[in-house]
Order: sequence, then C-alpha cells, then structure tokens
Amino acid sequence: MKILLTGRTGQVGYELERSLQALGTVIALDRSQLDLSDLDQVRDVVRTQRPDLIFNPAAYTAVDQAEKEPELAMRINGEAPGVMAEEARRLGAAMVHYSTDYVFDGSKDGPYSEDDLPSPANVYGRTKLAGEQAVQASGIPHLILRTGWVYGMRGKNFLLTVRRLAQEREELRIVADQHGAPTWCRTIADTSALVVANLQTAGGKGGLDHDLWRQNSGVYHLAAQGQTSWHGFAQTIVAHWSLNKKPMVTPISTHEYPLPAKRPANSVLCCKRLTERFCRLPAWDEALKLCLE
Repeated sequence: MKILLTGRTGQVGYELERSLQALGTVIALDRSQLDLSDLDQVRDVVRTQRPDLIFNPAAYTAVDQAEKEPELAMRINGEAPGVMAEEARRLGAAMVHYSTDYVFDGSKDGPYSEDDLPSPANVYGRTKLAGEQAVQASGIPHLILRTGWVYGMRGKNFLLTVRRLAQEREELRIVADQHGAPTWCRTIADTSALVVANLQTAGGKGGLDHDLWRQNSGVYHLAAQGQTSWHGFAQTIVAHWSLNKKPMVTPISTHEYPLPAKRPANSVLCCKRLTERFCRLPAWDEALKLCLE
C-alpha cells in the first residue's frame, strides 16, 4: 500500500512517519514539498504520487494568529483537505484526516461525543470543521480523528513551553478553568497506525478493503483517558521533572490570561466509539510520564 503523509515535520506527522512504516510505502512530505496553502500544488502532488491512502495531520495551528488570517487558515484547514479528498475519490483512495476539540465551543457539561453538534468559538475551530465537512462530503472511505491538547518533545507545545519557563521563573501562572485531556503525539500516531492495521487485517488484504473502510468511515474522538486543567497539566510536568529549584505553579482564571481567540472551557472528548471498535488509549498522566522518561 502506498501512503501519502503530509506535515512530516509537525508533531503528529513526525511520529506518523515512523508508525506507518509497517503498513506500506510511506511518502512523507514537509511544507517545502507540499504547501497546503497552494491548492494547485496539493492537487498536483496527489495526482503525481497516486497514493492508496492519504494521512493528513498538516494544519494551520496558530490559533490566535488565525483570527488575523482567517482566509489563509481556511485555505489550509478547510479547502486543502477537500482537494485531497476529491483527488482521493478519483484514485479510489481513502483518507485519514485529523481534526480538533476546538470544533466545539466548550459549553457542554460533560465529555463531547461524536454525535454532539459542533459549534466552534474561534476561526481555527471553524476552519477545522470545514475540513471535516469537505472530507465527509467527498464520499470517500475516511477516518476523521479528533484530538486535542497535543504535546511531544519537539516543535511548539504546552509541555515544552512549561519546561522552558520552569527554568526561567520562580512562579508559573497557569489557567485552571479550562479542562481537557493532554494527548501525546506518539500515542496519536501509534493508535492511528493500529486502527488502519486492524482494518486491513480484518479485510484480509494488503491493500484497501473498501467495503470494510466504508463500514467504519466517520468521525472518531482520539484522546487520552481522563481529564485535567492546564494548571494540572503544568503541575504534573513540573512534578515529574528533576529541577534544583521548582517554580510555584499558581492557578489563574481564563479572564486573567486573555488571548485573541476564545478557548473552550471544556475540551474533554468521549472516546467510546474508538474504544468499542478499535482500542483504548492510556490515561493522560501515564502517557505523559512515558514521554518525559
């Protein structure tokens, strides 16, 4: 099976390039080789590579900057996935597309399921929802994997920011009234590969089993088990890290740390559908410990 992977230098893309090796030949491209803001290039690359399966973790992820660049964010997050899906339909290919907890406004009391109606509260969330809808509308076999609070040991993320600031400051003031499940990018990649491997194995074929893929197509929430706040996440990071002098981690409210883009107060995702059909992810703090070790 030939797999086209976008965003190879991103957090999830970097891990996917490793995790997908057992599934087939992986063509992993970075932004210099595949710029999702150039829709003609997106179309040309897919037609040239002719993959059996497209993995698309690449995205415009600068949440606050998206408020200033809504058209660019929409082109990358909303329109480019639609172009990929259109070309996949021409090829008879399938697609795994990554989305976000930010498609919800965070007002629900309790974890969000895949059946809950999306209602994004910022530009980033609206553009990611547009990407989901474009992939679904194409009619191709697909998996849309929503995740959130992604971290790892490379790139830009909350974990690395906390580690840097913990060495520079005596106190870290961290928002405590937003809740979610920190999810390790390696967990996302390994779980994604496992899901696709299960589909292929169950079909008994090396290539795509379109009937099986269509039976399982749809949206899945893919996040670590449990939940915490950004403050709780930061506390756990500091606690698991050996420092001569650890900073005080002080809880603050969202209002005390204003940002251009509104954040959901509740980003907790219910992953029952993924668990029942494929596998269960580890608890967020267990995965974090593995990551830090």
